[in-house]
Amino acid sequence: MGDRMGMITRRKFLLTGGALLASGAAAASYGIVIEPGFRLSVVPWQVAHPGWPASMPPLRVAVLTDLHAMEPWMPVRRIERIVEAANELQPDLIVLLGDYVAGMARYRTGTVSIADWTDALRPLRAPYGVHAVLGNHDWWVDPRGVRLGLEKVGIRVLENDAFKLQAGGRRFWLAGLGDQLAKRVRGRFIGVDDLSGTVAKMMGDDDPVILLAHEPDIFVKVPPRITLTLSGHTHGGQVLLPFIGRPVVPSKYGERFAYGHVVEGGRHLLVSSGLGMSGLPVRFMVPPEIALVTLTAPTAA
Repeated sequence: MGDRMGMITRRKFLLTGGALLASGAAAASYGIVIEPGFRLSVVPWQVAHPGWPASMPPLRVAVLTDLHAMEPWMPVRRIERIVEAANELQPDLIVLLGDYVAGMARYRTGTVSIADWTDALRPLRAPYGVHAVLGNHDWWVDPRGVRLGLEKVGIRVLENDAFKLQAGGRRFWLAGLGDQLAKRVRGRFIGVDDLSGTVAKMMGDDDPVILLAHEPDIFVKVPPRITLTLSGHTHGGQVLLPFIGRPVVPSKYGERFAYGHVVEGGRHLLVSSGLGMSGLPVRFMVPPEIALVTLTAPTAA
């Protein structure tokens, strides 16, 4: 009886161990292959803000961020499918929030040239245009090349700059901030961002302002003059584990600005988890996404 019980125990142990190994392998395959390479979510957000006049129609903004173009995880064909999905949403405005180049030097098996990934972005269309900022990886690799590549395909790049869009019954400012981690100097990163100078360009009226800022950490300094700040960079942590949460969030504020719609002191921030990967070739329970943000007056909501 004792031997039989021992055999059963060993058998259960082996079966349990095998099941755990199988489930671990399945989870790894999902996180490395399926979720990053084949899934694409459209995540709707509604931001009702008193700064958006009730007399103006709501504004639908498609947010694409953190492409990290590379083989095999973000090849040209994958970018083309993302572009098709964004156009099918028929947004009023499309914004690109930076980090277009690869961010995994140790893991990628092939590069996608600036000419190739920008050409894949060329078909993006929206009534208020397609506008972009650069991210930290773009600065670390080739900021001039990325900027010129985007501009060559008709995408306006904003860096500490702002301009007003007025058509279709709407009137609002669009601003773009320089990257906050652009350069490494004496062992630390410094930015090329100029928030006060950018905001100063929009003083003199009270029209709504949409601010594009690759990293969300700037939000602690964003004044009430800004109606909505749109950011990426965090990848939503890239991994979200049951009962544990996000093991790593590239923000000095941790989970505070990791993902989603954040409201603090009447100020609004929307952080998208983006589309690609950096650091490690895995996305787990944080599928690639296009954020579709509807900015509206509270009464309309």
